[in-house]
Amino acid sequence: MADAKTQEQALLELRNRIDGIDERIGQLISERARCAQEVAEVKNASAEGRALYYRPEREAQVLRKVMERNEGPLSNEELARLFREIMSACLALEQPVKVAYLGPEGTFTQQAALKHFGQSAVSLPFSAIDEVFREVEAGAVNYGVVPVENSTEGVVSHTLDNFMSSNLKICGEVELRVHHNLLVSDVTNVNSISRIYSHGQSLAQCRKWLDSHYPKAERVAVSSNAEAARRLKGEWNAAAIAPAKAAEIYGLNILAEKIEDQPDNSTRFLIIGTQVVPASGHDKTSILVAMRNQPGALHNLLEPFHRHEIDLTRVETRPSRTGVWTYVFFVDFNGHMDDPVIRATLDEVSSRVADLKVLGSYPKAVL
Repeated sequence: MADAKTQEQALLELRNRIDGIDERIGQLISERARCAQEVAEVKNASAEGRALYYRPEREAQVLRKVMERNEGPLSNEELARLFREIMSACLALEQPVKVAYLGPEGTFTQQAALKHFGQSAVSLPFSAIDEVFREVEAGAVNYGVVPVENSTEGVVSHTLDNFMSSNLKICGEVELRVHHNLLVSDVTNVNSISRIYSHGQSLAQCRKWLDSHYPKAERVAVSSNAEAARRLKGEWNAAAIAPAKAAEIYGLNILAEKIEDQPDNSTRFLIIGTQVVPASGHDKTSILVAMRNQPGALHNLLEPFHRHEIDLTRVETRPSRTGVWTYVFFVDFNGHMDDPVIRATLDEVSSRVADLKVLGSYPKAVL
């Protein structure tokens, strides 16, 4: 009996400590929110209505500091996620951020938008990547979120093609670990599945699993994983590959989890907007280069980066839309365009190619 009372007393003391900590946390969050409101007032007074409330480089710096100061037991990613939501809520007090993403609701792109901007952002789905670009260009939203590459299936060509004709800038990036699930509805006969819906890339990322478990099922590519999930209602012989969020939104059941062939499968998304982002200290730059079809063209493009010891993270080729040049290169590399060595390298590259367009310098993905 004494041991039980001692245990109960210990639990009571711990709960009282937690209550006191929660009170202090609430007070500090309120204090931070009031500071955010004061920041908005200062910006409005000095910018005459043209204030930038969301600063990608500032948010990246804050999240990095959060992780550097982390003493555990929460992981760096979990602690940074909590702070992201605090910053999102505080930013909404200044001015809610409107974000367009490749929809419909329940896609991985929506998950990327929420991961980057937090739950307090106003996120709006659009059915095509070029629509996301148009909404940002028209000023209807502040930013857009579009997929650009997958670790298994490679580049998303529609995103790269839109940069050829757009003046938008890349303001940030998001890396999202992608887990695919096989979803069914309440009316599905799980022993008679003969059709599986999903986005083409998702079908490709689960190819081996499907070959093993549903070798005879028809694989139907649709516009998005969320659209695949939406189609299941009323189809007794169909399933869909989609994220767990889609199952929640469309009232479906998860028949099999994490069916992607590569356990480290991830997708990179870009944040597109109109602003030029200052250096955050850990940045990446993306450029578009038009080349003439002549011997040594690729060497001429890459040699200055090698000589200046600049780390290239991606080089992609796309056919030119204009017909004037044979092809264009999309190049990502570490560093900010305001760095002297980056400026010197880009000046040299510019003199060697038909055209060079800086798509943006932006903070590397933090989470």
